[in-house]
Amino acid sequence: MGWRALLLLILLALPARGEEVVAGLSQTRVAITTNFSGSEILIFGAVKRGAPIPQGQPLHVVVTVAGPHTPVLVRRKARRFGIWVNTDAVEVDAAPSFYAVATTGTLTEVLNDTEDLRHKVSIPRAIRSVGAPEGVGASADFTEALIRIRSRDGLYQMHPGAVDLREQTLFRTSIALPANVTEGDYTTRIFLTRDGAVVDAYQTEIGVRKVGLERWVFTLAHNQPLIYGILSLAIAIAAGWGASAAFRMLRN
Repeated sequence: MGWRALLLLILLALPARGEEVVAGLSQTRVAITTNFSGSEILIFGAVKRGAPIPQGQPLHVVVTVAGPHTPVLVRRKARRFGIWVNTDAVEVDAAPSFYAVATTGTLTEVLNDTEDLRHKVSIPRAIRSVGAPEGVGASADFTEALIRIRSRDGLYQMHPGAVDLREQTLFRTSIALPANVTEGDYTTRIFLTRDGAVVDAYQTEIGVRKVGLERWVFTLAHNQPLIYGILSLAIAIAAGWGASAAFRMLRN
């Protein structure tokens, strides 16, 4: 059974009340292994209605995927005596480790500023920064620098027009998770909007976890740092001795 047929069956089973999101994900868990090179999440859904499609402003869909929010220390470098050194620093209170936005059109077209402020959809609004310490000017530059760096690394993504909406009912899009994502719970939100206002919203989670050797090494390093250090030293000594022995054998 295809995803369209499955969604139609779900729609028929639900009670009718206004326009509502009915959505699903191609996977709800992503495993980070030693050869993890990224993953693509397919997000699809439909609109449940209790009345005919409203006339006038067309329906739009906004999809966001956000990684865990953590504090980030952003530093500014300046040239002093011919070398680059760290000067000012600002701690961003909470920034998502990964953030992607996909829409049926441009963000300003599908969502007004009031709703963006309320739901914190755009990348700058998804980052919480109270302000810079006294003596540090242009604090907004630090947030812009963080967005620029993470956008370059594929961790912050904007995809206008990437949501395919069919007959104002069925929609789908995909979000690519890069290889450098951190583990944690990734929040997926889907918004239906008309005339820039949110009509309905849906939220679910994607679990991104290290597994296998990656999980064992990560747990050992964080829970038993002394054992991890000793083991790392032993492996380095063994590797060095093995390389030296192999080199002597080749010389002989």
